[in-house]
Amino acid sequence: MPEHVHVRITRGLGVSESGELVEYSSCRCGASWSKVFQVRDEGSE
Repeated sequence: MPEHVHVRITRGLGVSESGELVEYSSCRCGASWSKVFQVRDEGSE
């Protein structure tokens, strides 16, 4: 049986209530997921 590899299709970007960047993705097979990116505060370095 062949192994399935998810093909990432970006569905959009959003911002959470706490200010994080959220990327929404899906695959042609119907799977979907999101990835959260922490946004650094420029004054915190």
